[in-house]
Amino acid sequence: MERSLETQVGQAVDAWLAWLPRWEPANHRGRIAPCRRCFGSPVLSAAGLGSDVPHGVQHGLSTRVKTIVDHAVAEYTSRNLPMLQTELDQQAARNRRRSYRPAEGLEPEFEGMPLDPEPEPGAPFLFTLTGLAAEEDAAIPALPPLSDAAKAALRQEVGLADDYANMIGREVCALLLHHRLRIQAAVAEYVEPQVAAMLDDLSRSLDAPFDPRDPGPLAS
Repeated sequence: MERSLETQVGQAVDAWLAWLPRWEPANHRGRIAPCRRCFGSPVLSAAGLGSDVPHGVQHGLSTRVKTIVDHAVAEYTSRNLPMLQTELDQQAARNRRRSYRPAEGLEPEFEGMPLDPEPEPGAPFLFTLTGLAAEEDAAIPALPPLSDAAKAALRQEVGLADDYANMIGREVCALLLHHRLRIQAAVAEYVEPQVAAMLDDLSRSLDAPFDPRDPGPLAS
């Protein structure tokens, strides 16, 4: 029996809450480009996860909720949009021909995140996961082109799928409102103390920028 949307949202929040105690602040340089999945997300607004919450915490929840919406849209497409479904099936079959798919099978906390770190100025990578995946993709023949009429019909079905996704998204956001208190309580328990500790460490390092054991240049 298909689970209700309310049940799916509750289970997604439960899974995120079970993961949250394992979250730790990232110790690498932040990325310049904002995450397209999380930046300005109505899902995160409904969950009460504002811009003051670390992105890794946000991403773990937004990805789980996106999976719910994607599944609902996939069900709708398979039942009502045959041309779009055929196109998706062909693309999926093409993707399965790739032997190297580094972005697949990731945990929700990493799904949709960049595969490679930001490059250091003057120190280019010998290779990147993104580049290797692109080489693999380029070696596979593209899908056959569509006629103008087929393109127009496909655009119409894509529009219907987008409308359905927006409708499901609004329903999911409304359901998330019922979980805001426990989401915010978990952030206060597991996230805020770690952020406060990082800020405290930063404050101490700014107050004492030099190692007190180092005599410094004046000692000479």
